[in-house]
Amino acid sequence: MALEQQSVIVLPGYMNSGDGHWQTRWEALYSDFSRAPMRDWNHPVCEEWCDTLDATVAAAKAPVLLAAHSLGCLTVAFWAARRTSRELLAKVAGALLVAVPDPASAGFPADAAGFDEVPMLKLPFASIVVASTDDPYGGVPFSQACAAAWGSRWQSIGPRGHINADSGLGDWDEGQRWLASMA
Repeated sequence: MALEQQSVIVLPGYMNSGDGHWQTRWEALYSDFSRAPMRDWNHPVCEEWCDTLDATVAAAKAPVLLAAHSLGCLTVAFWAARRTSRELLAKVAGALLVAVPDPASAGFPADAAGFDEVPMLKLPFASIVVASTDDPYGGVPFSQACAAAWGSRWQSIGPRGHINADSGLGDWDEGQRWLASMA
C-alpha cells in the first residue's frame, strides 16, 4: 500500500488512543507512522497542541499525511488556519479527519482549552472528514459543516459511535485506503 512510502503523523484526541484504537494499530503496522508527542493528553491546550504539530511536521520527511481523531481533527484545523508557515503546510499531502467533535456538545471535555471557535476555512491540503451517524461528541450536521468549510470530502460510516476502539474497527482497512488515497 502507498502508506509505506509516506510520513504519517498520528494525532489522537483527548486522553490519547489506547491499544485497541485504529490509530495505535496503524502505528504497529507501518514503520513511518509516528504519534505527535503531546505533553498532556488529559488537559489539552490548543496553542500547545498546535506548537507540537508544527514541530512534528517540521521534523518529518515530506510528504506528510495526517491521521487525526477527535480533538486531533480540531488541532489540524486550528494549526492550518493560523499557526504555521506555508513551507510547513506544503509538506502536508492530506489529512484524514475522523470523528470531529463539536465544542458546543455536552460531552466536549471541560479540560480542553482554546478549541471553542473552530476555524471554518478551507484547508490548504486534501482532506477527508469521516463521521459516524451516532457519534456522541459530534453530530452529522456539525461534521458536514466542517467538511464543507474545510473543502473536505465527507464520508459516513454509519452508526459506529466515536470511531474509536469501542467501535470494533480493528486495523480499519477502509480508513487506511482513504488515507492512502491522498498520498
